[in-house]
This record gives sequence, structure tokens and C-alpha cells, in this order.
Amino acid sequence: MKITSQLAKHIKDFYFGGNWTDSSLKGVLKDVNWQQATTKVASFNTIATLVFHLSYYVNAAIDVLQNKPLTAKDKYSFNHPPIQSQKDWDDFLSKKYNDAEILVDLVSKLPENKLWEDFSDNKYGNYYRNINGIIEHAHYHLGQIALIKKMITTKGI
Repeated sequence: MKITSQLAKHIKDFYFGGNWTDSSLKGVLKDVNWQQATTKVASFNTIATLVFHLSYYVNAAIDVLQNKPLTAKDKYSFNHPPIQSQKDWDDFLSKKYNDAEILVDLVSKLPENKLWEDFSDNKYGNYYRNINGIIEHAHYHLGQIALIKKMITTKGI
């Protein structure tokens, strides 16, 4: 199996299940409502903010993989649109899951030799570093999301 296929599988498994950790974003968020997603716990980011943040870099990668310029800026990676209803939350998640599917498709079609080329600019490293970094970053924030969810649902806030 190609490395790009493996990377695509890791992304898909992170979002939709089947990964080695047996924890996925969709699984953790399946019973989180919009009020919980926007509840502030201490000085932590909200669940919604973390979901937006990890997906921000997915969208940046999609642009590069579609031969568009890299325009993402870290300073905007926490600025999500307001979520004021269950519909807003459901639509927000639907978009994030759709974006993940787009990334999975693009990565799976990426020629393996492209992994070792510069990702937009050599200061960002190669494609492999960035795709793998998105996966690592996502798992890091999934742990935070799971802990914040537990604090909210067990009234540990």
C-alpha cells in the first residue's frame, strides 16, 4: 500500500473511526449539543473552537493540494463563525466532516513522490511533514476535546 494511501486512511480513521486509538472526532462529538460545544470551561478553548482550529489546517492543506496558494494564517485558526443553535452546530460539523473527506480523497490521489517536495514553500517542510502534522495535531486536540466534554457532562466545571 502506498504511503499516501496510509496517510489518507489515518485522516479518515481520525475523523470517522477505525484508528489504533479507537477514538474518532465524530465518535467523541456524536452526543455533544451546541450548548456543550460552546461552553467555556476555565481558560480552555471551547469544543467548537478546537474543532474549528484543527479543521483550519485541513482547509489550508486542501488549498495547497488543489494547487491554490497557501493563505492560512495561524492568528485566524481559532476564529470560528458564531454557533447559536443546534442547526448551526450540525451545519458546522457537517462542513468539517465534508472537508475531511475532501482531504482524504486528495491525499489518497497524491503521487507518492510529491510527499518529499516542498509544501507551498520550503520553510513549511515537505508534504509528508504537513500531512502527518495535521494528523498529529488533530489527535492532540481530540484529547483536549474529550477531556472538556467529560468536564461538561459530569458537571466538573
